[in-house]
Amino acid sequence: MKHGQWRYICTLLVEPPAMRLTPDTIAQVDFAKGEGLVTAVVQNATTQQVLMVGWMTREAVEHTFSSGRVTFWSRSRNALWTKGETSGNYLQLESIYLDCDNDTLLVMAHPQGPTCHTGSETCFQQPEPEPHFLNYLEGVIASRLAAADPQSSYTARLAAEGLPRVAQKVGEEGVEVAIAALAQTDEQLTGEAADLLYHLLVLLKLRNLSLEQVLQVLQQRHPRS
Repeated sequence: MKHGQWRYICTLLVEPPAMRLTPDTIAQVDFAKGEGLVTAVVQNATTQQVLMVGWMTREAVEHTFSSGRVTFWSRSRNALWTKGETSGNYLQLESIYLDCDNDTLLVMAHPQGPTCHTGSETCFQQPEPEPHFLNYLEGVIASRLAAADPQSSYTARLAAEGLPRVAQKVGEEGVEVAIAALAQTDEQLTGEAADLLYHLLVLLKLRNLSLEQVLQVLQQRHPRS
């Protein structure tokens, strides 16, 4: 891939394009420009870490949407290839964005294990910035809600009690933060604040919302000069 292409992809990763692809808008992708293939950059939907780059045909995009697992076109095998079909380390689809030239895809996914065949989280071995801990915690909460046993996981047990109970917990934790701020030590206040943030992340996840969406609201209210 040429330097100019990488530079453009890096721009995409900083500010994802507004055009979110759907099964009904696949026709907008310009597969003809690349003789049936388009570049697909895969990014971790939770940590924003770049995971890999592959190629997709129209059939690969359609299969990705229908299966919920990121699927590529293997040029060496000359066939469709779902990432993880051998290792079990699938890439669960979150969303796909189409760039302004309609010939590059940004695929947001949740990795179900290491992405690289070497066992690394990413195929790019250069140092990556550490994800913000709240993003990491959001990912942990998502995994607990998806597969954890309520008998062994507080997160799963809390979610099993339903959204009203989780909302109640957020309210209770908010009150405890206020009480700690007025009458308790700094250590107690930070502990109660941590409890509030955790329960708020669980609440957002149950409503299919993310921390990123909350941050976007804050950024809209307080734009950088």
